[in-house]
Amino acid sequence: MIDYDLKKIRAVIFDVDGVLSASTINLHPSGEPMRTVNIKDGYAIQLAVKQGLHIAIMTGATVDSIRIRYERLGVKDVFTTCSVKIKTYDKFLSDNGLTDEEVIFVGDDIPDYEVMSRSGCPCCPSDACPDIKAISRYISQAVGGHGVGRDIIEQVLRAQGKWLADKKAFGW
Repeated sequence: MIDYDLKKIRAVIFDVDGVLSASTINLHPSGEPMRTVNIKDGYAIQLAVKQGLHIAIMTGATVDSIRIRYERLGVKDVFTTCSVKIKTYDKFLSDNGLTDEEVIFVGDDIPDYEVMSRSGCPCCPSDACPDIKAISRYISQAVGGHGVGRDIIEQVLRAQGKWLADKKAFGW
């Protein structure tokens, strides 16, 4: 269980590679990375959006497939090509009237470190690097790409009384 007052969480921000997709990536013959996605993560993300939880994606990746995937789930803030995530994070908070304490950031590696050090509730998958595990308030039992998003979102929505709370839960 996440050791944090999840009732005050208003936003969950996810890194992609190693968090919402597996740490290894197949390469298309053209050289384009082909990421995996987890269907249960997708269900939880779209439900969280419908229940009013602000979901954002923040990744250094540059491919359109990431934007397409998460926009189809209702995510409005999909930030790609984030070479220094803290700048994007600060603007995201400012644009949405959020404080660090209202945000969960889910990351797995050093590019996520600055943001995770600031967010109120940093979380990571079980296969995150040791430096990220050391600063995380919660380490999911799931490895990256295998249900980390579902695990964290479900805990937040349950704590807020929004998991299976109405008919929104029973469809896409």
